Amino acid sequence: MSFFITVVDLLARLLDPLLGASATAAGIVLLTLLVRAGLHPLTRAAFRGERARAALAPRVAELRKRYAGPKHAERLRRELTSLHAEAKVSPFAGLLPMLVQLPVFFVMYRVFSSAEVGGRVNGLLDHRLLSAPLGARWADALGAGGPFGAEGLVFLALFAALAAVAGWNVVRGRRSFAASTAALTSAGSGPGAGSGAGGAGDAGAAGMQRVARWMPLLAFGTLVTAAIVPLAAGLYLLTTTAWSAAERAWLQHRWDARSRAAVAAGA
Repeated sequence: MSFFITVVDLLARLLDPLLGASATAAGIVLLTLLVRAGLHPLTRAAFRGERARAALAPRVAELRKRYAGPKHAERLRRELTSLHAEAKVSPFAGLLPMLVQLPVFFVMYRVFSSAEVGGRVNGLLDHRLLSAPLGARWADALGAGGPFGAEGLVFLALFAALAAVAGWNVVRGRRSFAASTAALTSAGSGPGAGSGAGGAGDAGAAGMQRVARWMPLLAFGTLVTAAIVPLAAGLYLLTTTAWSAAERAWLQHRWDARSRAAVAAGA
């Protein structure tokens, strides 16, 4: 944690001439951006793996239909493992960028929840974002002047920004699920597909729809987290989720452009 404090303090000193009392908050944002930029190669690889898994979805659904039931569970596991190995796709690759970020978030939480770090007084707790201390929580802001007090307004702005990012993610997620569902159903009911494949496509589409219904709750979970963690950790959440939304939109745009170019070249 001492290393983290040193880095944040250094960034705050660099930004102090421009931002004054909010320099530490800006340093947290900048540090988060640097971490996410360093993770971009992993995120890009995870996105490619996700697209590859989406392409395998009709075959996965067919296997699940063919080997349904407890007595075929081992055979299904072997077939799915073989399919992913053949396509060189890991079903868990998308989790790596998220797992790498968790230690940064927990360190942020610990630093701004501790009065002392390494036997010394934690000076970062005195720094602020506008009127709100970076170590304060939503409950503290309510006690210091209510939701529309000076500190409360900072938290309300944070919640509004998180809600906007979450809403954007939900809209894009639903569009993506709709496109994937349509492709899966089409693959299952297209020319030459048997009844088993069609049933697999319908089952896969139904599964995607169930996941899509839960997505808003997952996306807006950041609001619940931001309400109970220190303001600094909430600021980290806002920065990293906004980066994720923009990064994913950019990767999807590049993927779509490349797909269109490949179709045009083959025409």
